[in-house]
This record gives sequence, C-alpha cells and structure tokens, in this order.
Amino acid sequence: MESQMNSSNGVETITAETAIDPKPVLMLAEFATADGLMEAAAGVRDKGFKLWDCHTPYPVHGLDAAMGVKPTLLPWIVLCGGFFGFSGGLLMQGWMNAIDYPFLISGKPFFSIPASIPVAFEMTILFSAFASFGGMLLLNGLPRLYRPHFRSDRFRRATADRFFISIDGRDRQFDVDSNSRLLQELGASAVEVIEE
Repeated sequence: MESQMNSSNGVETITAETAIDPKPVLMLAEFATADGLMEAAAGVRDKGFKLWDCHTPYPVHGLDAAMGVKPTLLPWIVLCGGFFGFSGGLLMQGWMNAIDYPFLISGKPFFSIPASIPVAFEMTILFSAFASFGGMLLLNGLPRLYRPHFRSDRFRRATADRFFISIDGRDRQFDVDSNSRLLQELGASAVEVIEE
C-alpha cells in the first residue's frame, strides 16, 4: 500500500488511489437512445431500487412515470409561503395603519381590506418566490458542489448525446456484480463503477 507521510504533524494520509480496498459509491450505466433508457428505468424501478436517477441531455417525456417518481411537495411549500406572505402583508398594514400610527385622512377607516390588497398581493408573490427557491434547494439537496459522477469520463456525454442511469452505493440493493448483470440485461452499452 502506498501512503504519504505529512512531515509537519507525522500523520499518514491515505488517498483513494492508495487505499487497499476502495468502496464503490456509484454505478453508471450508459444507453445510446432515450427509448432504451425508458425501458431500463422501468426495469430498475421494478427491481425496487430507491436511490437512483436518470441523466439525459434533454427532457425525455414520460421518464418520470417510467422511474416511478412521486409528485413533489414543492407546490405545497409555495402555497404555504404565499399564505404567509399574504397574511403577513395584511397584518403588517393593519398594525401600522390602525394600531401603531393611526392617522385620519378624509374620514376614511384606519384599516381597509380593499386598500391593503396591492401590498398583500406583492407580499404573496415575494414569499412564494422565496419558498419556491428555498424549497427547491432543500428538496434537491443543493448546493452540492461535487458528485462522484464527475470522475467518469463517459458521463461527460450526458450533456451531449448519451443517456445514463446512476445507482447510488447507499441503496440497500446495491451490489456491484448483480447490478452490473441487471443493467447489461436491460440494454446498457457500458457499465462503470465509481469508487471512493
């Protein structure tokens, strides 16, 4: 085993290239066509995998259904953000105009719902946008500056002309040999294992 000794503190550093038995963290299967990817995605879904994804150079209609992707919670997060913004806008104006600094103008009421709608509407839009952006980041696990996919030279073609299925090493059914056979049976033109 190769290792490097750090002279400043005497600690031995083991890198991925020098480790004795690097652990597989990802399996990539390459497909040449979108139809092949769709069939393979349905096969992977039927085998019960949970931590896997498809990567395509353009949107493939029907892929979500083939993967068995459940509806997202994002619309509910945006709805809650909009409700909070609308309520907050009305309460803010009610407090400022009727309680904190009441000012009588031409006999008009201190607080009026119709007069408060424009500000409440703008607050609804603002908080919905914040909830949408924050919810999307949270649900997607972002920001994530590094993925094991980036270590694959083949995977660079995912933005040009190839289609990929990636199975995460944390999946309960992850097994290099059986998963390789499964992906080849499903029509993968190449299967690559990425190690830590």
